[in-house]
Amino acid sequence: MATSQGTVSVDIAFGGAMYAVLPVDRLGLGLRVRPGDVTALIAAGREIRDALNAADAAEHPGDPRLSGVYGTVFTEEAGAPVERADGTWRLHHRNVTVFADGQVDRSPCGSGTAARVALLADAGELRLGDELRHESVVGSAFRARIERPTTVHGRPAVVPAVTGTAYATGTSRFTVDPDDTLVPGFVLR
Repeated sequence: MATSQGTVSVDIAFGGAMYAVLPVDRLGLGLRVRPGDVTALIAAGREIRDALNAADAAEHPGDPRLSGVYGTVFTEEAGAPVERADGTWRLHHRNVTVFADGQVDRSPCGSGTAARVALLADAGELRLGDELRHESVVGSAFRARIERPTTVHGRPAVVPAVTGTAYATGTSRFTVDPDDTLVPGFVLR
């Protein structure tokens, strides 16, 4: 696909949402998955997402509401794959997930990690029994694996298993004024 920095190749995968996924070095800008490059990756991620959506490049085969690219996942290997004693492999990758309106996930992104598992499985780089350590730009990590292969709407797919730790970061309290004429709410789109 064409970007302001040149042509780049991306993969599109579904993991609960549609993601454009590419190795960060494919941009050719000398960027890495590190905090100092996040601003540039946000701009590139938004541009990639917008171009793909303008081209209707991501259509969900079973639910049109899930069509369209939600985010861009920039990846890099964080070390060579390690063969474990049982013959399975452990991969270690880092990523920056740019989603919605240019937000960056502090976690490795659960749905982005699921999409990454699907792509790695499709490429033969992650097999049943293998594990992916998927690390975010700030160092938080998920472990992911293929639970089982399957098909979805006639297409090959995997059921991923993603584990990690989350922390409460805030609370909200909503109140309803009994005189409010807009209760129970409204939607503008």
